[in-house]
Amino acid sequence: MRSFVHETRPARVVFGNGSRQFLPRELDLLGIRRAVVITTPEQVGLGQQIAEILQGRCVGVLNRAVMHVPIDVARAAIETARQLGADGCVAAGGGSTIGLAKAIALESSLPILALPTTYAGSEMTPLYGITDNGEKKTGRDWRVMPRSVIYDPELTRSLPVQLSMTSGMNAIAHAAEALYGTDANPIYDLMAEEGIRALGAALPRLHERPGDHDARSDALYGAWLCGTVLGNVQMGLHHKLCHTLGGSFNLPHAEVHTVILPYALAYNASSAPHAMTRIARALHGEDAVRALRALGRSLGVPRSLRELGMPHDGLDRVADLIVEKPYPNPRPIERVAIRALLERAFAGAEPD
Repeated sequence: MRSFVHETRPARVVFGNGSRQFLPRELDLLGIRRAVVITTPEQVGLGQQIAEILQGRCVGVLNRAVMHVPIDVARAAIETARQLGADGCVAAGGGSTIGLAKAIALESSLPILALPTTYAGSEMTPLYGITDNGEKKTGRDWRVMPRSVIYDPELTRSLPVQLSMTSGMNAIAHAAEALYGTDANPIYDLMAEEGIRALGAALPRLHERPGDHDARSDALYGAWLCGTVLGNVQMGLHHKLCHTLGGSFNLPHAEVHTVILPYALAYNASSAPHAMTRIARALHGEDAVRALRALGRSLGVPRSLRELGMPHDGLDRVADLIVEKPYPNPRPIERVAIRALLERAFAGAEPD
């Protein structure tokens, strides 16, 4: 058994169909009396539904969350929460919504209660990201970790099938990188492999039968596990690539993760054989990269950066940014190899 350090932080999880009904109880436990509800512009209806459940304890619905948390949006939300006299945030949505709530918490230390509607996993992490002047700056601060998370699979029914697939692949990416994280340990290895297994089994069922309630529940369970390891294990090259591509070129978050993951795994494969074995086993394949590509083909997800609108002339800038401030990674970050990786990902060629 290898030496390791394992640390857990308090996080309350309420899981089950219809569990949003327990919102008032969860706010009581957190001591929240004046909650601001955070959503995206597309989720106004959900925000109003949550506000009705909260009744007089909702002081407003802030439906301004957008991808990558632009700094001007964050500053406006912080000021709105202050003006409303909010003593807590209820974030109902995916990574963009929870990300905006985290920006508020980072400034004000307001507690967050999250109701995820995607498989992004941000609700289980102390990680935050804010985009300023075309660069996404990320950080870790336990003040932004949601204190309570309500996983209600019914809330994922409004998620379009295609976005469900890319959101699920995004979650798999969290667990895959955790398996070769510099601070990985046997406990998080178990959670990562089980999260990949759960999502790898649930997503094809959802793709074929979007109304499959059991598949939605299984996918959300997998996303919870993947999000938990994301919050506790240092991420590597894959996440650095995705943060750079998304923040610098405003590419869709889940889709970027979906495209990049096979290429990042191929880059690290020879330096992380333990991780590759567990990923392949979770996906019932003999090779991690091939198994992941096969899963992507079955789900009809994007396979190239070109499909996402990435400009080819931006690849050199991305490679420079990766090398300038690399994340810890099992294989050294080499600019020539990174540029070649990006070229293959742009074209959708087989990972090398």
